Amino acid sequence: MRAMLLLLSLITPAAAVAAAPQPEMLAGNLSSVGSDTLGALMMLWSEDFSALAPGVNLQVQASGSSTAPTALAAGAAQLGPMSRPMQAEERQLFQSHYGYAPLAVPVALDALVVVVNQRNPMTQIDMRQLDSIFSVTRLCGATQTPARWGEAGVRQADWAQRPIQRYGRNSASGTWGFFKQQALCNGDFRADVAEFPGSAAVVQAVAASPRSIGYASFGFHLSGVKMLSVTDGQGVTVAPDAEAIRSGRYPWARPLYIYVNKAPGKPLPPLVDAFLHQVLSPQGQRRVSEAGYLPLSAAQREQALAAIEAR
Repeated sequence: MRAMLLLLSLITPAAAVAAAPQPEMLAGNLSSVGSDTLGALMMLWSEDFSALAPGVNLQVQASGSSTAPTALAAGAAQLGPMSRPMQAEERQLFQSHYGYAPLAVPVALDALVVVVNQRNPMTQIDMRQLDSIFSVTRLCGATQTPARWGEAGVRQADWAQRPIQRYGRNSASGTWGFFKQQALCNGDFRADVAEFPGSAAVVQAVAASPRSIGYASFGFHLSGVKMLSVTDGQGVTVAPDAEAIRSGRYPWARPLYIYVNKAPGKPLPPLVDAFLHQVLSPQGQRRVSEAGYLPLSAAQREQALAAIEAR
């Protein structure tokens, strides 16, 4: 729910609304640097935008959310996709260059999910238990670190003695940072968590290893794995389905953003403006569903459009 409230707090009503730009009249270069989670979506949006604006050369680099703030601050990219909000020091870096904060535009809804191999009997996991599996600090309240699946609650005899293999993202990833904050209570990861540069690689690794567990973006659905329901501190268990994510009942729901450089009281650069209008268009939001994420609601889409059109 905190992430859903943050979605509404990052966007403001427009002082005035302008007509959408005409992409077919545009020409120039547009660069995107940031989230791997948003990488596939950015490519889909890029394909649609290139068809509408053939004179624009759009380059997409999906190197991780932590690369977006630096690229935006340096002017090396005009689009900064991120799977988490910018941290205070990242906003300050941008503000030190321009004198104002970047604009966060929500473009889709996602969730962080925990996945195990489809052969694993486990169907749900307690938040404290998850922290104890991945964290060396156990700040969420667990007292022991399970080394085998039997110690994590799996009772089947052929599973109890299997060691737990841990998979996750690398530190450049917004998903890594979100998991650290939300699932580890800001604790530290264990040294034996194997790190991968993308959620797809995590899910593929879990599918290939029956004794593994990992975390990834909701948008990466592959055969061979299953998503676990999550039990909170009050004993409420919630499955990561579309309704629970959209309503905020699922604890690790999150908006996905594109950060841009928008000076207060001034319009966006035409190429950026046109691209964001495409992303927030009905076709752009259909692409969100095609990629496995959840599109914005009508109200959220209107608020995002108002933010980018504000004068």
